Amino acid sequence: MVISFARSFWHAACSIECESNEPIPQVAQMSEQSKVLIVDDDDVVRLSYQRSLQTAHYSVEAVANGEDALAAVGQKRFDLVLLDLRMPGMDGMAVLQAIKCRSPHCEVVVITGYPTVETAKEAVRLGAFDYLAKPVGPAEIINAACGALTQKQFALRQDAPDATVEPHAAASGFAC
Repeated sequence: MVISFARSFWHAACSIECESNEPIPQVAQMSEQSKVLIVDDDDVVRLSYQRSLQTAHYSVEAVANGEDALAAVGQKRFDLVLLDLRMPGMDGMAVLQAIKCRSPHCEVVVITGYPTVETAKEAVRLGAFDYLAKPVGPAEIINAACGALTQKQFALRQDAPDATVEPHAAASGFAC
């Protein structure tokens, strides 16, 4: 089940079929330098998301909790954060709020095994780009990342004084 409240502009390259074994050149080109942080307390989930995104040529780091996520965001600039809601210690909503305060241009996709309409509304209100319900397959992870980075690209282009930004440059060259 996927609950999506994305305020997105989907790029044609973002639509991927799960059965496809073909390379994804458009996604790879657009995301070559994009930095993604995965925050999930489940080792298997973290590794799965990491492998999926690395296959699509994203630069990926992964942490197991909210405190480590905030430390990572404090040390490096990430274009996108994939964030679990229920984790020991600091919960995902608090992490989301802190990330958006520290790095407002960083896109966040919330992924939870316990989806509710209330948490979806709260996540979007706090600035999440999207809200997905687990289980989430590799194609859905890549699509969510691509959609979030495409949104970031358009947002940065609108904020940029020079409107001649290359189509993939904002997603790959600028970080939050």
